[in-house]
Amino acid sequence: MLITDHELTRFTDDVPDADAIEAGAWDTPRYGRGDRLGSYHEVGPDTAQRALSLLDLSRPVRSFSLGETLYVGYPGWGERAYSQQLVVNGYQPSPDFEGVVLAAEASGRNRASTLEEVVSLSFNLGSKVNGLAHVGVGRVYYGGRRIEDLLATGGVTDLDTTEWGAPLVTRGYVIDVLSYLLESAPAGSPALAAAADGRAVLAGDHRITLEELLGAIERQSLPSFEPGDAIFLRTGWRRLLRTEPKRYLRGSPGVWLRETRWLASFRPAMVGTDSWCWGSTSSSVTQGNLAACHQELLVHEGVRIAESMALDELSAAGVDRFVLIHNPIRAEGAVSTNAAPTALANVEPGA
Repeated sequence: MLITDHELTRFTDDVPDADAIEAGAWDTPRYGRGDRLGSYHEVGPDTAQRALSLLDLSRPVRSFSLGETLYVGYPGWGERAYSQQLVVNGYQPSPDFEGVVLAAEASGRNRASTLEEVVSLSFNLGSKVNGLAHVGVGRVYYGGRRIEDLLATGGVTDLDTTEWGAPLVTRGYVIDVLSYLLESAPAGSPALAAAADGRAVLAGDHRITLEELLGAIERQSLPSFEPGDAIFLRTGWRRLLRTEPKRYLRGSPGVWLRETRWLASFRPAMVGTDSWCWGSTSSSVTQGNLAACHQELLVHEGVRIAESMALDELSAAGVDRFVLIHNPIRAEGAVSTNAAPTALANVEPGA
């Protein structure tokens, strides 16, 4: 990927004028006022064909889930939480069972019994893809919408996951920032830290720079990104998920506006990270601007954001380009989805 210094100068960290945006500056995005798809417009049959051409069908093809495992106690920002109870029908559990018992006796002459679960969660917990109605600038949301026009007790009235179009099939790429900095950063670099088990991660307050992205891309010999691609960043932060949940939520290594704008300039279908949040959470970087990268991507560019993607298995198999398949949970009124993407790539047995 050949990028000139001159091309990079147009990407800045300037925070947009919220007053101007609320006055209408972002009301007509690239794909038109009232648009629902955003950069999913860049995905179609040709994109799927281009993605599938990454595979050599004469060689083994392996599938990867990019989803984290949900569990009771999964760390979630704010009020996000996951709860699950087993529902038993046709059996009386022991007194210490705290699930739901519908009936103690089996049903019918054939004595049928059943087990299922009842779950409560936010679709913005775990491995999720943020929809275009997830973040706004004051009252302004994607396509010139106003927040009051989106609100209903049961969910949003527009831009929900039922309106995302056909399941996504496109090329996926991982920019492995962690591996790049492990090779290039000097000993003792504040950019790097360690999880409780000793494995390397980016530091929770590290701002990933555009120069680091370009260095990682060059190291991996990634091709130029094209409209409709999906681009993911590997930081290693997911390694804290179970062992250090409080530390996991306390920080999040990530890019800021300059890098976000550069990635958005390729018109990707989505961008994503293995951390719980896209964009740096360091106060020295954000300077009091909350979710500014989300505003840039969702409101201005119409680009969806994937977070908490499980990328380590891909990395361990030496995969940084793949076929990405994603089909959201189609729930009326749902802002986002935590249906995990699937990746397909050529991987030799044992890799």
